[in-house]
Amino acid sequence: MAILVLGFFLVMGQFILDKMGVPLPAFQISGGIILFLFATDMIFGDSKPESEMALAKSGKETAIFPLAMPSIAGPGAILAVVLLTDNSRHSIQSQAITAAVMTFVVFINFLIMRASGVISKFIGVAGAILISKIMGLILASIAATNILLGIKEFFKI
Repeated sequence: MAILVLGFFLVMGQFILDKMGVPLPAFQISGGIILFLFATDMIFGDSKPESEMALAKSGKETAIFPLAMPSIAGPGAILAVVLLTDNSRHSIQSQAITAAVMTFVVFINFLIMRASGVISKFIGVAGAILISKIMGLILASIAATNILLGIKEFFKI
């Protein structure tokens, strides 16, 4: 599902933004803000609501546990795909490479999720919490960079 969502935005993202009159820097700023909020949730709070976590822990409802959209094809990934396929900045060859890399990353995500039980046993709950907080800090830095770059481009600084 994630590959379909990201593929849709890879092909149609810039077209949709253009038709809605949303400049790419505004999308970059708003995407950065959403990404920052997601990162602060990873650092300071639970990254998933309790009801979703209960479904994940039961192991019986993994088919409906919504991993693809919020975690893999979330705001950061959509932002990256749209920015990296901007027709005014990147050639068709560069956009094709972005599509190939995106597909590879989604495949790596699939492999990691398949091995999640083993990884979880290896790192434990404390390790998962630590990794989540560190990744949240890195994600916040990426979000801040996107916001600052969007502001710089929007105001032609």
